[in-house]
Amino acid sequence: MFNGLGGIFSSDMAIDLGTANTLVYVKGRGIILNEPSVVAYHVKDGAKKVLAIGEDAKMMLGRTPGSIQAIRPMREGVIADFDTAEEMIKHFIRKVHKRSTFSKPKIIVCVPHGATPVEKRAIRQSVLSAGARRAGLIAEPIAAAIGAGMPITNPTGSMVVDIGGGTTEVAVLSLGDIVYAQSVRVGGDRMDEAIISYLRRQQNLLIGETTAERAKTTVGTARMPDDGRGTSMHIRGRDLLNGVPKEAEINQAQLAEALAEPVQQICEAVITALEATPPDLAADIVDRGVMLTGGGALLSELDLALREQTGLAISVADNSLDCVAIGTGKALEYEKQLHHVIDYDS
Repeated sequence: MFNGLGGIFSSDMAIDLGTANTLVYVKGRGIILNEPSVVAYHVKDGAKKVLAIGEDAKMMLGRTPGSIQAIRPMREGVIADFDTAEEMIKHFIRKVHKRSTFSKPKIIVCVPHGATPVEKRAIRQSVLSAGARRAGLIAEPIAAAIGAGMPITNPTGSMVVDIGGGTTEVAVLSLGDIVYAQSVRVGGDRMDEAIISYLRRQQNLLIGETTAERAKTTVGTARMPDDGRGTSMHIRGRDLLNGVPKEAEINQAQLAEALAEPVQQICEAVITALEATPPDLAADIVDRGVMLTGGGALLSELDLALREQTGLAISVADNSLDCVAIGTGKALEYEKQLHHVIDYDS
């Protein structure tokens, strides 16, 4: 296979190993895989046999019989189940290359800024065990800022807020590195949990993660609607009083109430970051505003909620879902210029 430049495609890749989704960027080709970070396996006599990974496994979440388990090996941006994560990474690498024999690739993976040395070592080890020649790590806020097209190598302050499935990373960047960063364990998953517990409390209705996620993406909002109600949708779950299936209506006002706590935690993390930023960089951020990236940035009116709390201009990145993967990929493409942000531990 040759590209238009007459060179052979590289097998080197960048992976955004997310709590909710895993994206794979191949050098010279861009993002070519985006699948849920879910693995389903069959348990027999204590032994695990992988049944499905990615999209197929996600459809099984919350719907499996006793002998089958569907799990997410990533929790809050880091590996929670080492063996399953390794299987998942192997599967995605093979799927990208569509053959079992390929030259061992160099792989760069993004990690949350707040990941501990043990968590970083687990991610690196999983990638090496899955067949990588070398495993580099890049901090998620840096990858998000590069992917959003922010001029992070300039001597001016840039602020990025990356809201993923498991964590929200708030960082102030200047001269290509992190000046201040905070990782709060609030993200899309926590928002789904907030919706589930709200409905359990308010309507005695038990819904699954998939239904909560659908409600969040369809009518979820970070601010109370002007008419005190907003648009609504029908959801199905189980009535906790008599145990039978039940359909209920939920509107934007109820979802704004349900999501108030996670949204407030994100706002507080941004305010804390601003308070900890050196004055000259804070002045740059006032001029240039704050960039939101990640899937959580797509929550309706989150930018307005943050603007009300901080008084800053808040913008959502054009391709917010893919920013981290694109940024990790650019670090791979322009490795010479960005070598200082990649940690090869060697």
